[in-house]
Amino acid sequence: MFFSLTEEQLAVKEAAREFAQNELKPGVIERDRDMIYPTDQVRQMGELGFMGMMVSPEYGGSGMDTISYVLAMEEISKIDNSCSVIMSVNNSLVCWGLEEFGTEDQKQKYLTKLATGEWIGAFCLSEPEAGSDATSQRTTAVDMGDHYLLNGTKNWITNGGTSKIHLVIAQTDPEKGHKGINAFIVETDWDGVAIGAKEDKLGIRSSDTHTIMYSDVKVPKANRIGEDGFGFKFAMKVLSGGRIGIAAQALGIAGGSYELATAYSLEREAFGKPISKHQAIAFKLADMATDIEAAKMLVYRAAWLKDQHMDYAAASAMAKVYASEVAMKHSVEAVQVHGGYGFVKEYHVERLMRDAKITQIYEGTSEVQRIVISRNLLKGNLYIPISKGVAEHA
Repeated sequence: MFFSLTEEQLAVKEAAREFAQNELKPGVIERDRDMIYPTDQVRQMGELGFMGMMVSPEYGGSGMDTISYVLAMEEISKIDNSCSVIMSVNNSLVCWGLEEFGTEDQKQKYLTKLATGEWIGAFCLSEPEAGSDATSQRTTAVDMGDHYLLNGTKNWITNGGTSKIHLVIAQTDPEKGHKGINAFIVETDWDGVAIGAKEDKLGIRSSDTHTIMYSDVKVPKANRIGEDGFGFKFAMKVLSGGRIGIAAQALGIAGGSYELATAYSLEREAFGKPISKHQAIAFKLADMATDIEAAKMLVYRAAWLKDQHMDYAAASAMAKVYASEVAMKHSVEAVQVHGGYGFVKEYHVERLMRDAKITQIYEGTSEVQRIVISRNLLKGNLYIPISKGVAEHA
């Protein structure tokens, strides 16, 4: 097996690390505390090509592979997860979905602006009564002949207040169940689109999360993505790739926590020597490093499978559920290593701990990931060996 990164991938990783350390770290505590949207930082990410990393240069993107995207997400997430989630949604859910399934007119009109960061996109699936159960869409899109009439409410929408377009999942024909769901491109300045107040969150506080209301919004037929009834399948395919981005975010949180804990343990002394020399702390660092390496293999593997155009649904679910648990566990341990200082915002680890929790929730909870994994396991669809008898029995 070959584990080395290419020179191009290493260059992306280094560029993202320098940007995170030099441009994102200054002011990150204040942005988090006061819920300040990182306008300048997002603009810079667009200029660096981080907002449309996997989009073809034909549409203004960077034309990079998924592994490069993961590496950039990982480094940015070590410092500012509000910026990394903005980047993740725009890349994984919006740009990739449009490039993969949109019409040429849709790509020319919307993707070219999204890939450069000129516009930011949002993905609107969750509702007050449709979170993990994505089939229970209450938002409706009634076919009016030359357009659809969109009505409903979407919750927990990242980029909800700053985005220029929403990709909205809505029910068109309730009698068909999930086969009657469609996906639409909605411009946020259209009549009937209303943005709720910014949510006051535990973590990723400077990213803008809003409730969106649609009231008799006229959506042209040309703005439907794919064939009639393709919406649910579109959402699931997009989320499968999006989970790789969130897994990379979780990996970055874990890595950032480890780096801060290690640096502090080398400086802080107790009982006459650096606390890193005490077995209680040294073993924590060893466990952190081991779990992070294991998570890294899962995340990179999922990204590689996607780049090879292989089935990566189960791999991305495995990567997300494991990396998010590692992020939660070891951001808490990083606070413990810092002792009382870990409880203070100045040392950054408490913010990483707060940010870690959402990686176990959004783009599919850990419980949903286990459903995805187990279903693929019983169908024999995993990339790991499975006995023929179990697959047949399933």
